[in-house]
Amino acid sequence: MQAFDLKSQATFNPEKMAKVDLVSSPHLICGMNCFEPGQSQKVHAHSGADKLYVVVEGQGQFIVGEETRDLRAGELLHVPEDVPHGVNNTSGDRLSVMIVITPNFKH
Repeated sequence: MQAFDLKSQATFNPEKMAKVDLVSSPHLICGMNCFEPGQSQKVHAHSGADKLYVVVEGQGQFIVGEETRDLRAGELLHVPEDVPHGVNNTSGDRLSVMIVITPNFKH
């Protein structure tokens, strides 16, 4: 069994968004994306894989398709497969986000 204190897993890099791998298996990937103020994750898409963002700390701007929404700690966002998405830390504070994605696999 693995258990994590998500806030303590956050790692930040002044140069670019930092990624922390928490769990990786053939069926599930879970990690943390950590943003200093002004940092972004470029818009991208995942073929055949849904993604969840869970804001652990801070707040930021999330782009999904043609929509943009501000989310804060405690909020969850679902991104369907093949839909372009990205994140901008538009606040003056750090932003840490847990991500969960299902790798593209056949049932």
